[in-house]
Amino acid sequence: MSTADFIGLIGVAAYLSAYGLLQFGVLKVEDDRYALLNGVGAIAILYSLIFDFNLPSFITQAAWLTFTIIGYVRSRSKRAHSKTESS
Repeated sequence: MSTADFIGLIGVAAYLSAYGLLQFGVLKVEDDRYALLNGVGAIAILYSLIFDFNLPSFITQAAWLTFTIIGYVRSRSKRAHSKTESS
């Protein structure tokens, strides 16, 4: 197994962990760890695609990473805004 494949598998494990922990109620969508696992998953799989390129997979991973970043920023912004209002 190549290093790129191994890193890609780490990405798959991160995705599956995020989804499984969400479904079992351990994490919530607003949890930073959920965004972290999704971000790590996308970055690791994008890395593996450098060595064995697949356009549909690249587009999916790039979109997933973009959505994760947007969701993380929005979640942080909402939390900061709600803290300001409650003070």
